[in-house]
Amino acid sequence: MHAMVLTAPGLPLRLETREDPAPGPADVCVEVAACGVCRTDLHVVDGELPNITYPIVPGHEVVGRVTALGAGVRSLAIGERVGVPWLGYTCGECPYCRNGRENLCDRPRFTGYTRDGGFATHIVADARYCFPLGEAGDDIAIAPLLCAGLIGWRSLVMAGEGKRLGIFGFGAAGHIIAQVARWQGRSVYAFTRAGDVEAQGLAKSLGAEWAGSSVDPPPVPLDAAIIFAPVGGLVPLALRAVRKGGRVVCAGIHMSDIPSFPYQLLWQERQLLSVANLTRDDGIEFFKIAAQADIRTHTSVFPLREANEVLAKLRAGEITGAAVLQP
Repeated sequence: MHAMVLTAPGLPLRLETREDPAPGPADVCVEVAACGVCRTDLHVVDGELPNITYPIVPGHEVVGRVTALGAGVRSLAIGERVGVPWLGYTCGECPYCRNGRENLCDRPRFTGYTRDGGFATHIVADARYCFPLGEAGDDIAIAPLLCAGLIGWRSLVMAGEGKRLGIFGFGAAGHIIAQVARWQGRSVYAFTRAGDVEAQGLAKSLGAEWAGSSVDPPPVPLDAAIIFAPVGGLVPLALRAVRKGGRVVCAGIHMSDIPSFPYQLLWQERQLLSVANLTRDDGIEFFKIAAQADIRTHTSVFPLREANEVLAKLRAGEITGAAVLQP
């Protein structure tokens, strides 16, 4: 197998040839057909997440087919198409797991962060955390749904049922969740980097009522806003944009520091929330919604060996929609 490997924080990924992996008793080996490139991959590569053990293979938006089964696996079959998401394992024993909140597990493992991910030709994954995908849909189009879609869906649910939704950072997750929101009958207001006419154009093509710079006020007060960009400075702007009683949801696993802001922005029962990871139930629910809403991902495809260049483009804001690597 081949893999793009991170050997230390901040270094370029290195293409390595390895022995084909063998699955453990509860695992499957998956031949990767496509792997989306997520902003969380940047946080891993740049060393912004804690407790990374090197070397590590990033990537957690994986679509592929099962090539080998662990001795105890009965839920999947050889040749079956599956998705491998960010959440790779939970303990099942801590208070959070026992109360249906496995996304907050005390002893989790994460694909492409604490276990090797999908920037490779093959990956070993715990079968219990893989999603059977069936045969409908294209591998490349599905890949971004495995994190951008799933975390976006969890964020949208946490944002509540308000009709006017702001999306700060209109990238992979933003353009997916905008489609879900429009399907639900909501109005979408897209906030991008100043001058990002491509992202603003994509937002409008997907039915956004308005698209503009993150520093610009929306034309109407919002019921809720989701912040996908990892920029703490967006929090006061989003709070200012929502109405009394509105919600602001921070969707990223990492964000730069939130600057001081006047209490007046939070007052009148505005709420500031964060989203952590996902649950398997989130995935089951979202993939049903994605099919009903006929979600179409806007993707740019690159060969696996160009992972470093793709990460650089993502860091510079030069990817519109979602980037996908193909072995």
